[in-house]
Amino acid sequence: MAARDGGAVDDVACDLLLVSGGWNPAVHLYSQARGRLAFDTSLGAFLPTGRLDDLLVAGAAAGAQDLATCLRQGGAAAATALVELGLDVVPVPVPSTPPAPPATAPDLVWTVPDVDGDTSRQFVDLQRDATVADVQRALGAGLRSPEHVKRYTTIGTAHDQGKTSGVVTSGIIAELLGGGPDDVGTTTFRPPYTPVAFATLAGRDRGQLFDPVRTTALHDWHVQAGAVWEDVGQWKRPRYYPLAGEDVETAVLRECAAARTSVGILDGSTLGKIDVQGPDAGELLDRLYTNLMSSLAVGKVRYGVMCGADGMVIDDGTVLRVAEDRFMVMTTTGGAAKVLDWMEEWHQTEWPELRVHLVSVTEQWSAFPVVGPRSRDVIGAVFGDVDVSNDAFGFMTWQDTVLDGAPVRLARISFSGELAWEVHVSSWHAVAVWERLVEAGRPYGITPYGTETMHVLRAEKGYPIIGQDTDGTVTPQDLGMAWVVSKKKPDFVGKRSFARADNQREDRKHLVGLLPVDRATVLPEGSQVVELGESGELPPPPVPMLGHVTSSYRSAHLERPFALALLKGGRARAGQLVHVPVKGRLVAVEVTGPVLVDPEGARRDG
Repeated sequence: MAARDGGAVDDVACDLLLVSGGWNPAVHLYSQARGRLAFDTSLGAFLPTGRLDDLLVAGAAAGAQDLATCLRQGGAAAATALVELGLDVVPVPVPSTPPAPPATAPDLVWTVPDVDGDTSRQFVDLQRDATVADVQRALGAGLRSPEHVKRYTTIGTAHDQGKTSGVVTSGIIAELLGGGPDDVGTTTFRPPYTPVAFATLAGRDRGQLFDPVRTTALHDWHVQAGAVWEDVGQWKRPRYYPLAGEDVETAVLRECAAARTSVGILDGSTLGKIDVQGPDAGELLDRLYTNLMSSLAVGKVRYGVMCGADGMVIDDGTVLRVAEDRFMVMTTTGGAAKVLDWMEEWHQTEWPELRVHLVSVTEQWSAFPVVGPRSRDVIGAVFGDVDVSNDAFGFMTWQDTVLDGAPVRLARISFSGELAWEVHVSSWHAVAVWERLVEAGRPYGITPYGTETMHVLRAEKGYPIIGQDTDGTVTPQDLGMAWVVSKKKPDFVGKRSFARADNQREDRKHLVGLLPVDRATVLPEGSQVVELGESGELPPPPVPMLGHVTSSYRSAHLERPFALALLKGGRARAGQLVHVPVKGRLVAVEVTGPVLVDPEGARRDG
């Protein structure tokens, strides 16, 4: 502790350090209204200098230090305002205690000299760890205004917004410049004067509402069916439906077997759906997808991939052409908002001349994939007016129909490799249509399945999940999908990046399949893939990493575990053995192509 006159310094033990910014009137509203403040040396504070239109300052805000003066000033100000409004004023007696005589102007000292002259230990703003030395540096850089010093030093920008440091800083600036606080002034006070509590800002967004939960129209049905939930984006999705005594592995194997041998049904309503309309809708999609969409015929469906400007995959999905000037773009669940924002950004900032409009209809449409060899029987039983034969209803086509007055769209789309239909219906009718499908499928043991089974089925077919089997450094070619990159289009987002030397390297990471040699180990996702040296052991650290496991499951169809991985030069390694460290041991795995079930694609037509 140091005296004002710079005398002896005493050490004082303490548990708490309190800081005062002085006794200052609440002049913030006046300052925010562009009123000028002047420093009152007798009070050691800044006060309003006059009256503004529509704003009166009275009482303590005007510098009054006693109750009587506050009442007199307040009453006089209020009376003046009422008279100006043309209203009658009835005087009300106030205490007649005379005001205290003016205090003698204090000898203001804004800093206490340190014994060793170290101003870096003289704190001005404890919240920002800002010191007198910081103010000196600001002045040395040529700054003079408190507004500039504030931004140079960050003084006054913490959670008290300068209440403990603002006036002190003005005084220190004045002292260092050899003037008075009135010559320096203050920063402009900003609303709100009284801090708003974080709880108020959060409002109702707490607990479960902190991150809003989205549920499909079938949520209650899934609850009744005993679904175990998974959070996908903000959506609650059934992960699997365990029967009595089943764990997750047993339940998923049962669901997978049903979809591969009979029929399964999935609530896929969370898939993003974007309605793209306008004369230039096809042109916009051609510029955003790697393949052609404008050539798609009405009634047809096409798979598409979107890339960033760097040529890396950012999303994939199917596109249905609804009319000459209208498309339905289907995105991944997690990418729905991002893709719509991406499309709007390019349209609004780069191609505003395109006559096209986009709107999200994700919540408006529910979607149910009906999957498996008996899916044709189920769809045919529910929609008797639709010819579901391969000749009449080919793969990657769609047809509209009506079920008891409710419009329904059927699409031959498969994310499992099996014969499958997606049933699209207004969410108002989702429960009724779902229950009709389930009832029609009972003779075939129809099985509702969740996201875990969906992942197993698609991984067996080598279908990647963007964001799981990709990591922002993966091109369509790395995924083995060079066929989805058009060689006809003059340009699209990301095209020029495919010609970069780095994108032509033979040792780029490719999507491959991995089969554990022991036919028993489920490889942990995220595990690194390594190669043994000529000695049959790991090379000395740092051990080179070939890639990592992206998806890993136990397969009912293959009757063994399998995995997908991103592997350096992976396609050239087919048939080779590499190793994956698992719990302190090295598991030998065979590198294969990513398609492990029905590589010929015969199952998709039943």
